Amino acid sequence: MTQLTDRLLPGHPYPLGTNWDGLGVNFAVFSANAERIDLCIFDPSGRRELGRLPLPECTDEIWHGYLPDAKPGLVYGYRAYGPYEPRHGHRFNPNKLLLDPYARLLTGNVRWTDALYGYRLGSTRRDLSFDRRDSAAAMPKAVVCDPAFNWGDDQPPETDWSQTVIYEAHMRGLTMRRDDIVHPERGTFAALADWRVIEHLTSLGITAIELMPIHSFLQDHFLVQRGLRNYWGYSTLGFFAPEPGYLSDGTLADIQVAVRRLHAAGIEVILDVVYNHTCEGNELGPTLSFRGLDHASYYRLIPGDERHLINDTGCGNTLNLSHPRVLQMVMDSLRYWVKNFHIDGFRFDLGANLGREGTGFDPGSGWFDAIRQDPLLSRVKLISEPWDVGPGGYQLGSHPPGFSEWNDKYRDCIRRFWRGDDGQCPDLAARLTGSGDLFDHRRRRPWASVNFLAAHDGFTLQDVVSYETKHNEANDENNNDGHSENLSANWGHEGETEDEEILNKRDRLKRSMLVTLFSSMGTPMLLAGDEFGRTQAGNNNAYCQDNELSWIDWSLLTSPRGGSLLGFTKHMIDLRHQHSSLRGNRFLHGQVELLPGIFDINWFDESGTAMEPGSWEDPARRTLALRRAAIGQDGRVDIALLLLNASPEEVLFTLPPPTCPWHLGIDSGDAGLQRIGQAVESETLALAAEAAILLLATRDR
Repeated sequence: MTQLTDRLLPGHPYPLGTNWDGLGVNFAVFSANAERIDLCIFDPSGRRELGRLPLPECTDEIWHGYLPDAKPGLVYGYRAYGPYEPRHGHRFNPNKLLLDPYARLLTGNVRWTDALYGYRLGSTRRDLSFDRRDSAAAMPKAVVCDPAFNWGDDQPPETDWSQTVIYEAHMRGLTMRRDDIVHPERGTFAALADWRVIEHLTSLGITAIELMPIHSFLQDHFLVQRGLRNYWGYSTLGFFAPEPGYLSDGTLADIQVAVRRLHAAGIEVILDVVYNHTCEGNELGPTLSFRGLDHASYYRLIPGDERHLINDTGCGNTLNLSHPRVLQMVMDSLRYWVKNFHIDGFRFDLGANLGREGTGFDPGSGWFDAIRQDPLLSRVKLISEPWDVGPGGYQLGSHPPGFSEWNDKYRDCIRRFWRGDDGQCPDLAARLTGSGDLFDHRRRRPWASVNFLAAHDGFTLQDVVSYETKHNEANDENNNDGHSENLSANWGHEGETEDEEILNKRDRLKRSMLVTLFSSMGTPMLLAGDEFGRTQAGNNNAYCQDNELSWIDWSLLTSPRGGSLLGFTKHMIDLRHQHSSLRGNRFLHGQVELLPGIFDINWFDESGTAMEPGSWEDPARRTLALRRAAIGQDGRVDIALLLLNASPEEVLFTLPPPTCPWHLGIDSGDAGLQRIGQAVESETLALAAEAAILLLATRDR
């Protein structure tokens, strides 16, 4: 490459990153405090540095240059010169090769060595010292690429929020144990695009798959030292480049093909993204990219003590989204994934952190304002994890319109109710109806509540009914990591058992919770594998378990219990799609009478009597009946009656008036679905212990 030119032309400050125009490549990178930035060119292997070319221009704090005749495939990195003054927040060290924050494709991996640190490890001055060793040999490099792709007639499904059913999955873990997929493709986008995987999702009734982080991420040093791996990927190395191991052929087209095939099947793709922190950790972390380019701009520093970083994420650092260029990077990244990969939405890890300004969380923060006014991003699905570990970090229900939020109060309430805890009915009523106590303001809709029984962080659904305590010994942290309270129960034996009575109870409780989830207003989210009883052996923090403990065991599909649960889940999701009374697009207040005696929502006790204040306040109450009604697509009134019995005994329910032509939608006490669709002609119905029954009816107006 140095044979082509020994210097760069001025080029342009926009767009940031690399831009190939057919004649050469423009390079642009932000640094407000650097004094010089060199472009480093490498051979295709990334091992040999061919030349260093100073970026010749800096416009509005954007360093830029143009390399004639360069083209996609060029391997590069940066070195930044400037003050090394940790006490003032500056950590420039030109001995450290730096990744372009806008890199779209990576080659190579981080190889842990002391040279990755900007300071001299072992020095008595710690991070105040300066390390002169070159880190290039231990660093991955960026690759110039062109993300162009022939999308043909691809049409994003644009599924209405009220119809959405989300499936949370890990890219690698989803298919690593699929014996019907060739081994080199397992755990990659090529496997996700396989027709057998897509057929499973469509037959289940899924409308959106939410992928855990696919941005490039770091294998943390402390895990490598233990012989473990960062499996979840919440340690972002770059916000534009995919994790190389998720590409079967090393090209971006792997992702694009998968998205196009999922869209053709009517399935949206949502990415779990981590814009709250990076993998560089606290002041003692390595210098890989952002830290070396402009530590004081990219990260929030403690005012008056700029040597140290604000750690509202619990991961050592916090991205400074109050800085316009850092905010621009996040917005550019989001737009890049929507424009070039047709991504349908995003789930924001520690989303409350993104809304932090200097005074704390603000629903009118710059980031919220920027994304809500953006003509492209404001139209995709936006989901927030509404908390972080900083002061005032729990912000469930406080996000602005346009966002939905993971609702951990839903998860906790449903688990408590079916475990048989006292006093759950008032809270349960709110959770079943879209958590209006949290979201019914500013014209938000019930879909703002993302309801889930289990997620990647915590027990699987199978483990919720199989373990009372966490079992994280495999993480090599003496079982001290992960949440200690999981609101779970083992029902007589910790973990696996051959006791049929215990197994039957566990199966019934799983079915009851699934009926509850898919009968609730809001947006249901199912953890991948919960539909057929996947377990993690009681590990509720499997972030470092890149092995069969975390990978989904598809052989469960052929087991009697796994196959039965799958059939039950499919039927329940299908009922949700068919019946408008199970979804609801507006909060209900029991004030709209759709038919004589039938309002949009009513609550009853087991005797068929409307719930009174005294009934709600009874802490020992374990039964509840909910009737909802809505206008169906055919103009008729669609009515659903949900009967819940969390007590350990069978309970006889009297169906509330007026009489309706009920038929049985589903019964969690009936594993084989033998009575589905049967007419219910009696005014009473026996509900098994720890069971839920859904009755359905349709009447003319």
